[in-house]
Amino acid sequence: MALFDNGKHSTLRPDPAGHKMVIPDGSWVQCKNCGQTLYTDQLRDNMQICWNCDCHLPMTAPMRIEQLCDPGSFREIAGELRSHDFLGFTDSKPYAKRLGDSEAKSGLSEAVICGTAAIEGRKLVIGVMDFRFMGASMGAVVGERITRAVETATEKKLPVLLVTASGGARMQEGIISLMQMAKTSAALERHSEAGLAYIALLTNPTYGGVSASFATLGDVILAEPGAMIGFAGPRVIQETTNAKLPSGFQTAEFLLEKGLIDRIVERKKQRREIALLLEIFTPRR
Repeated sequence: MALFDNGKHSTLRPDPAGHKMVIPDGSWVQCKNCGQTLYTDQLRDNMQICWNCDCHLPMTAPMRIEQLCDPGSFREIAGELRSHDFLGFTDSKPYAKRLGDSEAKSGLSEAVICGTAAIEGRKLVIGVMDFRFMGASMGAVVGERITRAVETATEKKLPVLLVTASGGARMQEGIISLMQMAKTSAALERHSEAGLAYIALLTNPTYGGVSASFATLGDVILAEPGAMIGFAGPRVIQETTNAKLPSGFQTAEFLLEKGLIDRIVERKKQRREIALLLEIFTPRR
């Protein structure tokens, strides 16, 4: 039983008939990289990093905010905004049904959470995307929340940190989803003109309209180890170009070598690294 305890109470329990042990659903996950079976409570304590191969597994937006921000410092911005099916769009299911399913699955009202916060006592505005909500696709509300967050930072003269994870634009909103690329980029340009800093932290995966807009506009662009970053996926590119892609194509390590990102930072070191950047970027008063 020491295998399951590890200094904590085991989640295993006898079934009512007393014949076998029952493992509650969600107690274990499998590492997508090495196949190791991971105990979810221990995985959370380890910041969603596989202890067998150091693969950085997905984090939820609330987990990420808890990891990075000072306790009790986060105050949400534009959390009241909700997406709706203004096009009456239906693919294999209605868009309205997809929104409801994503909200039930993730417990979130949209694919990004934005707010004011502090990291090691240094104030900032932070936005964190959550892939569980429709692949963190960027629709009107995602774009509006990020834009309002950046505008708040500009008004309050605060730096911005955006943590990205997205499959791209939200096709259920048509051209409106693509307009968010320009809107978020324009807000960041005004922020930059005000002499304020923007740090981007790219996580796995960051694709499509997000990578083609605010994700790659940072004054400093950080990425997690092994994160996949690009516009279209490798399979689409290979089929379109009929060319063999280089080894490690679109990984953070490949893009660091090519100069797209500035630094790869392990998750356990991100809080300290970002705090140091905030110290550098914060003007002396």
